[in-house]
Amino acid sequence: MSEAAAEAAADGQAGPEISVIVPCYNEVGNVGPLVAALERALAGRRWEVIFVDDNSPDGTTEAVRALARENARVRGLCRVGRRGLSSAVIEGALSSSAQIVAVMDGDMQHDESRLGALVDAVRSGVCDVAVGSRHVEGGDNSGLANAWRHALSDGGIKLAQMLLPVKLGDPMSGFFALRQETFARIAPHLSGTGFKILVDLLLSSPHPLRVQEIACGFRARLAGESKLDALVMLQFVALLLDKLCRGWLPLRFVAFALVGLVGIGVNLLVMQCARALGFDFPVAQGIGTVVAMIINFQLDNNLTYRDRRLRGVRCVWGLLLFMLVCSVGALANVGVADMVYHQSREFNEASVAGAVVAVVWNYAMSSTIVWRR
Repeated sequence: MSEAAAEAAADGQAGPEISVIVPCYNEVGNVGPLVAALERALAGRRWEVIFVDDNSPDGTTEAVRALARENARVRGLCRVGRRGLSSAVIEGALSSSAQIVAVMDGDMQHDESRLGALVDAVRSGVCDVAVGSRHVEGGDNSGLANAWRHALSDGGIKLAQMLLPVKLGDPMSGFFALRQETFARIAPHLSGTGFKILVDLLLSSPHPLRVQEIACGFRARLAGESKLDALVMLQFVALLLDKLCRGWLPLRFVAFALVGLVGIGVNLLVMQCARALGFDFPVAQGIGTVVAMIINFQLDNNLTYRDRRLRGVRCVWGLLLFMLVCSVGALANVGVADMVYHQSREFNEASVAGAVVAVVWNYAMSSTIVWRR
């Protein structure tokens, strides 16, 4: 029996006081080092770590199982057919019977030595949520890989702070702790989409949560690749819009509409380039429309319908169906706009009506035909 297993057995039948929830995808190289780091950081406490893996192809789940056979503190949940950090955290936290759940990434970038401070802040009752913050005195954000990732993070922070009901310097943090009963109480209200579960928690709570920030470093990734990219930020914007609308618009619809706005920009840009190359307007418009449809399909496949992502031959057929659906939507747009214009003689009103009908049609058909379950 390993030393860790012997220590766990010495605790008798008492369950863990702390569950560390680690959502992960393709983090096989970080599983062992993270468990070793947690053993040092939480020495003398009753704890467990729950890796929630989205069926990683690199063998992350197998690595977790191998460690779990030797260390009773290690647990693993392998999710098949489901993807996403926020939903992984929700499943992991709701599977815990510990008093306190802490959330951290599986890439070794969060400073695990601050876990004790987070847990103690929650246990003492001075706050409902303790956040490992990179943006208070003593915090550090140098682990972000480049200026682009810094810009994405800083932009997300400013957006979130505009909507949050509490003052928080680092709402983009993925390192925090709270009581399990608090999490379970908020869980039915969570969107469960995207990568920023902390913002989702703070915006979804029926009552404002008391938050305390604790200085935390953010290191360079030990192994694997970062998942932070522009698509993740689009998903984050969709989450904020969903909460701003108080859930009356489905989050997936918000994301679909945002992707549609990107498509409009692409259409205009490509059309202008084609005109500059000498193509007449109808041809330039056709080229811009086709390119915009392809870009929209790729964005929707990787963002809006990330959990239903099409691959291989299904992706090709999906693109063809998507283009057909959007073509019908374009005809509906023109038809409805023309009808409204002849009734009201209001150009803007007619344009908006046509656009709304088109986006609702495209979303409904995409969800039921292109990305059907």
